[in-house]
Amino acid sequence: MARINMVQAINLALRQEMEKDRDVVLIGEDVGRDGGVFRITEGLVEKFPDRIFDTPLAESGIAGVAVGMAAYGLKPVAEIQFMGFIYACVEQIFSHASRIRSRSRGRYTCPLVIRTPYGLGIKPPELHSESTEALFCHMPGIKVVVPSSPYNAKGLLISAIRDPDPVVFLEPTRLYRLIKEEVPETEYAIPLEKARIVQEGKDITVIAWGSMLHRVLESIEGFDAEVIDLMTLSPYDEETILNSVKKTGRVVIVHEATRNCGFGAELSAFIAEEAMLHLKSPIVRVTGLDAVIPMARLEDYYAPAKEKIVKALKKVMEY
Repeated sequence: MARINMVQAINLALRQEMEKDRDVVLIGEDVGRDGGVFRITEGLVEKFPDRIFDTPLAESGIAGVAVGMAAYGLKPVAEIQFMGFIYACVEQIFSHASRIRSRSRGRYTCPLVIRTPYGLGIKPPELHSESTEALFCHMPGIKVVVPSSPYNAKGLLISAIRDPDPVVFLEPTRLYRLIKEEVPETEYAIPLEKARIVQEGKDITVIAWGSMLHRVLESIEGFDAEVIDLMTLSPYDEETILNSVKKTGRVVIVHEATRNCGFGAELSAFIAEEAMLHLKSPIVRVTGLDAVIPMARLEDYYAPAKEKIVKALKKVMEY
């Protein structure tokens, strides 16, 4: 069992699935010879030269071609270099990929994975740090997955590739090389639609995903907090959330996306509707600001800092 980072874990998942299934193909800008912008597909084109396709700088075209491939039986894994560039793909994802199953009355599926780096952490230029996962969670027929470690990145990606429906797979840029973890070299799959309880507690339920999970774990010292890593945002694991909230009676939700209509708002509404009588305090969200993500100098101010999370934890405990 090797100790590897998230880049290596995703590369391993892609290699093993391509070895296992000849229908798995990779498509995207520079995914072949250059190995992708973060070198995640590095070394794969030498092993699978006829199943990795470099494309022009045309995200809408990447998504459209991938949808067609998936509808006709292939299992494309399309890479969009940064989440800020994925908006050109929305027409293909929302109007076609998400609807093929219902439009064809179940005769066709769309086993497509769209991988893209997302979120804060590396302080790049504009449109390279987007965190608009809620946009895709609002699309019926699309699954949205966010790993938080090398181990679950590999297992979740394998499940996403094998899933018969389209998956938007969001990879936290900050975590690509930040942490290493023991990851089995043999294949394994982590089920989609299931959250994991990272730490058990009895006083507060803290819900996070992606790199914010690690920010939460840095902030809960002194609190008896139950920490949930959502992993799959759509459809999310309602049962795990409700069981935890009924136990603790307090909820803090942490995400780096903007507060207004961020995915935390959906979770807050769900908890309020289903577990209102179990709550001992209002639900508190710790989020990014309702503003365009700033350039490098102000990125740390924009992000949910440890101090903001601690303040939220104290607020629900003192209510």
